[in-house]
Amino acid sequence: MEDWDGYSAGLRERGKELGTLHPELMKGFGALNRGASTTQHIDAKTREFIALAVAVTTRCQGCIDAHVRKAKAAGATKAEIAEALGVAIALNAGAALTYSLHVLDAMDGTGQG
Repeated sequence: MEDWDGYSAGLRERGKELGTLHPELMKGFGALNRGASTTQHIDAKTREFIALAVAVTTRCQGCIDAHVRKAKAAGATKAEIAEALGVAIALNAGAALTYSLHVLDAMDGTGQG
């Protein structure tokens, strides 16, 4: 298991270094995050459920760390997060199924079928 507090601290330090090396990149990333977190139609907790599901499907550990913290701050329970993760799991399975069908298409289209 991860040491999430240590992991988070390490990410912040490396992020500061990248910010020094490429400040405009980090300013742009910050602006993107601020824009995405300014919502009018969904609440903060729902936003974090979406973010966690996407973090799982994109396998972003830093995103998992950040959005678990934000979800907890927004009052999310472990049971609610588990339901959001169920959506991520189902979509990953759905993506595997869809891309499996692409494999069959490729087999049929290669002249080797």
